[in-house]
Amino acid sequence: MTVAALAEIFKQNESAILEQWIEIQRKAGIRSDLIDDRTMVDNSRDLLKAFIRALSESGDDLALPGWSPVKSFLERLSQAQSRQGFTPSETATFIFSLKEPLFALLQQDGTQANAELLAASQLIDKLGLYSMERFVAGREEVIREQQESMLELSTPVVQLWAGVLAVPLIGSLDSNRTQVVMEALLQKIVETESDIAIIDITGVPTVDTMVAQHLLKTITAAKLMGARCIISGIRPQIAATIVHLGVELGDVVTKASLSDAFQMALKELNVRLVSANPR
Repeated sequence: MTVAALAEIFKQNESAILEQWIEIQRKAGIRSDLIDDRTMVDNSRDLLKAFIRALSESGDDLALPGWSPVKSFLERLSQAQSRQGFTPSETATFIFSLKEPLFALLQQDGTQANAELLAASQLIDKLGLYSMERFVAGREEVIREQQESMLELSTPVVQLWAGVLAVPLIGSLDSNRTQVVMEALLQKIVETESDIAIIDITGVPTVDTMVAQHLLKTITAAKLMGARCIISGIRPQIAATIVHLGVELGDVVTKASLSDAFQMALKELNVRLVSANPR
């Protein structure tokens, strides 16, 4: 049996295949909390039509242009389901469940040769694998977006006083996070026209050569924007580590605590705080 003849059989029995395929999916149990029955039916009908058209035009070679509509449909569906909460197996079941009605049709037609059954199975497998690749790509994109959001939330830039900003860092620093810190700090410097920025590393567990370099890059960028930087939170262990590593902080001002750094910033701005209830 040629691919063209196989496509013709599917075309002639499209309604029967669709009916059986939908019934199989219903028996498998669709996620009613994520997709309704009408949408499942519409997706099945649209994919089957595109599948039969592609099989007629381009055979079983998914690299040919005729399969582009099928792959585009699967890409949109898989990436959407990766964001909606579907599991990988639920997404794969949508494609692989098409095998049963196709095989039943071939057997009813008297075509029981292993070659034809294998060809049909391999075609569905290719589509299923493509669908899973798109699902994984969509899930990875969601993870990247969540990581970026977490980075932004974990690196707040707060204004302590007119002209004084603070960046309290918690956790480890890497290139990606340093870039987020730098961009957030520079943007805040422009918005507030601040002259001093305090980078507090009390919550940074360790400082190695790489972390120090990331800090120096951020400080250099702030200087280019006209803001002086003070590093606070230099604990004895971190100070010893910096000396042991031979890291040169240059003319960067450091303080043991955020409180000390804030007091120094106010002094540089010629701001004097007076108690409202002097003793």
